[in-house]
Amino acid sequence: MITTVEEYHHAQEELRQLEERLHRIQQQHPLGAKGFTKAGIRKMIARLHEELAVYEGKRPVKLGRSADAVAGSQEVGHAEL
Repeated sequence: MITTVEEYHHAQEELRQLEERLHRIQQQHPLGAKGFTKAGIRKMIARLHEELAVYEGKRPVKLGRSADAVAGSQEVGHAEL
């Protein structure tokens, strides 16, 4: 569970790296190949999204440039799943 701002930022970075990894695997291996790897990455991405959402629900929302950029990048991640 994410409890600090540092953990939150770490989780966001981990999420970005996982989404990039999933995208590379999808590009390199067509449908049917590496299915378990892709499924595992999707599961980790979903877990991070849940943890980030729980943390975001516990703190006051500050909408600024960085928050809008994060929201935009997360929407892109959902479209790939």
